[in-house]
Amino acid sequence: MTKKEGKVLVVDDNEDILFALKLLLKPNVEMVHTTSNPKEIPQLIETGDFDVILLDMNFTQDAISGKEGFFWLEKILEIDPESTVVFITAYGDAEKAVKAIKAGASDFILKPWQNEKLIGTISSAIRLNKSKQKNEDLKNKQIAFSEALDQPFTDFIGQSEEMRQVFNTIKKVANTDANILILGENGTGKELVARALHRNSNRNKEIFISVDLGSISETLFESELFGHVKGAFTDAQKDKAGRFDIASGGTLFLDEIGNLSLPLQAKLLTALERREITAVGSTEVKPIDVRLICATNNNLEEMISEGTFRQDLLYRINTVEIHLPPLRKRTDDIPLLADHFIKINAKKYKKAVKGISAAAIKKLNQYSWPGNVRELQHAIERAIIMCEGNTLMPDDFILSSRQSKSSSDIDLDSYNLEDIEKNIIKTVLKKYQGNITQAATELGLTRTSLYRRMEKYDL
Repeated sequence: MTKKEGKVLVVDDNEDILFALKLLLKPNVEMVHTTSNPKEIPQLIETGDFDVILLDMNFTQDAISGKEGFFWLEKILEIDPESTVVFITAYGDAEKAVKAIKAGASDFILKPWQNEKLIGTISSAIRLNKSKQKNEDLKNKQIAFSEALDQPFTDFIGQSEEMRQVFNTIKKVANTDANILILGENGTGKELVARALHRNSNRNKEIFISVDLGSISETLFESELFGHVKGAFTDAQKDKAGRFDIASGGTLFLDEIGNLSLPLQAKLLTALERREITAVGSTEVKPIDVRLICATNNNLEEMISEGTFRQDLLYRINTVEIHLPPLRKRTDDIPLLADHFIKINAKKYKKAVKGISAAAIKKLNQYSWPGNVRELQHAIERAIIMCEGNTLMPDDFILSSRQSKSSSDIDLDSYNLEDIEKNIIKTVLKKYQGNITQAATELGLTRTSLYRRMEKYDL
């Protein structure tokens, strides 16, 4: 081996053998750890990250048959099925060699050994293990890619002036590596915009990875985004590639970025500024090559003024901003969207529904659509299921009466601004049954701002 590479664990009950092997291997490999007690193997594997385990086949309890060696080989592969194990014994024969390979060992060395041959065998075993690791990383990418393909995806549709502006922006920036920030309410199609950007970019042959930051706990943030190595924490049974690593060469979509705490914002900013990551439990620095797209339904400028979002992170992620209008502000698109969802769901439920009446469209146009396009999609699906004819009628749609644009249920007996604000907040909280995120979105506030007002008014 011309370069020191690989970590080797040597297990043999003969101290002279351990000394000789350590002396021989140390100039050629990155690290050699030895033990004469095979009972230490489980703990060493759990805490170490060995490329090769050089295992004696015969210990003092049974010096000839090799049963102990096969016993510990089985234990090693139970702990880590990807371990690369090389047997070493003074009592070797062809039958034992074949049995060892069948049991999961990668090679077989006889004592006394030839130094050059032993070093060559260990070198090959290290390369085999590195190849296994690369295959595991590739498998992780393939799994993530399959998951991405399995996500429900409907075409990004619209013909209104507001949507034409969005399409025009996508066309201008898609084929660049500029970082994009997509802003819009829940259900407006932020991920669809991200996928459209990826599909029309020069990275479209590579992977698209979507990460919902709102669903990742603070303790798992670094592991999910940057990866971890085996033994980094209690449940880290093997190396795991992070989303940045998996998305390398492609596009990484970070949804709900406004939900990150300030400490996590700092960690993300550091990775983006340095364009490199370090897996949890590792000292190896990996360069990252991703096209970053972020999205949020929060008002980041307001969060910056409140001290809950970093201004330098905003500058880093929003080279270009794309604002998605809510459905209530682009009602011209409702007939087109309705027709699209009718075709999908009529086929799905094997119904003869061909279209929607003008009266039903009028009803849909008069609704405020707090859930935006996602809510429209569900409303159409439900109407298709309930419809008995071949055209959707107004009565086929059951829309929430709570979404009426009337403010008659707000107490305006007092014209004091604080009283009005308090009553509006109470009304919206009731409307969303106490859901803070939806209420804050409806009021145009961040969750933090709404909490402060609720505390102020003792709500």
